[in-house]
Amino acid sequence: MQTVYAITSLDAHDADPALLACWVRGHWSIEAGLHWVRDVTLAEDHSQIRTANGPQNLAALRTLALNALRLTGHTNIAAGLRQHARTPLLPLITFGLAW
Repeated sequence: MQTVYAITSLDAHDADPALLACWVRGHWSIEAGLHWVRDVTLAEDHSQIRTANGPQNLAALRTLALNALRLTGHTNIAAGLRQHARTPLLPLITFGLAW
């Protein structure tokens, strides 16, 4: 058995254990689904751009790429990136700029 502590603004009567567990699982699904992809697949933490609007611009472009891949049915982002890297016109097709 394991004891887990969580900080919440809910009253004791409203803090249903099943609801809290659902929220915790939801948090980790975001961590695994978004932050892991950004940190590992896109190597966002290793970026050397740190001045002016560069970091925000690159974050926006990464988000655009992730959303485009997910909206076209890619569940494995790394595989989708590899596929788009080796097929010259595929990125343009994905964004509807070529057919």
